[in-house]
Amino acid sequence: MNNTVKTALLLGLLSGVLMFIGQALGGANGLVFGFLFAVVMNFGSYWFSDKIVLRMYHAQPVGPGHRLYEIVAALSQRAGLPMPKVYIIPDASPNAFATGRNPQHAAVAATEGILRVLSEEELAGVIAHELAHVKHRDILISSVAATLAAAIMLVAQMARFAAIFGGGRNDDREGSNPIALLATIILAPIAAMLIQAAISRSREFAADAGGAVIAGGPHGLVDALRKIETASKQIPMDANPATAHMFIIKPFSAAGLMGLFSTHPPTDQRVRALLQRG
Repeated sequence: MNNTVKTALLLGLLSGVLMFIGQALGGANGLVFGFLFAVVMNFGSYWFSDKIVLRMYHAQPVGPGHRLYEIVAALSQRAGLPMPKVYIIPDASPNAFATGRNPQHAAVAATEGILRVLSEEELAGVIAHELAHVKHRDILISSVAATLAAAIMLVAQMARFAAIFGGGRNDDREGSNPIALLATIILAPIAAMLIQAAISRSREFAADAGGAVIAGGPHGLVDALRKIETASKQIPMDANPATAHMFIIKPFSAAGLMGLFSTHPPTDQRVRALLQRG
């Protein structure tokens, strides 16, 4: 299934979930509100998901002369890609991701922590991996999924708030279903996790392989993956669970149930696959 079809399916899934939640919260009127909210979210997810995700992490742009910018520029030229925008995330935990709706509107973001932890060769391996995502056009589906998952988590919190503080005011929510409301509170976060699961983990193996080609060898990325996994356990990242699938390695955090749902293949499997390439 290509990424265009996946994007369409995810947008359709968002519409259905938001309409269901709207009906659970407000009956027929809530259903209409859910539909309108879905329309707005569908438009926003496609055109602005990259900006939304970058803003989540307070990412700041950097330009020529910055270490990260120069590595991205050199590898983009080698990969035959347009120069993406480059951002630094003010976080001590080492990680990185790419976002944008296509290679012409791509962005690469890396944390301050990854710049401190990795050598030049290792950082080049990470950036090459992210540029492989850009080249494979994974970044739209990844960014849209993050936005949709965040939206569903938000409306689940709204449903929980309504259940706690508005449970006795059923007269202004004619047609609302308390059982559906309870199901929304429980199931909406799970739906957000399943959206991330819809992003095939095979894309990480493909990006690893593509990154090794762009970087000129797998060893920088191999060493980087090992270092990032170790360091991110020592310095957990305060990451939004809805965006976990976007990072090169799933951020480690005290995220409760979200930690049970793997968005990435095990690092040792990725390392083994890279070393088999020579």
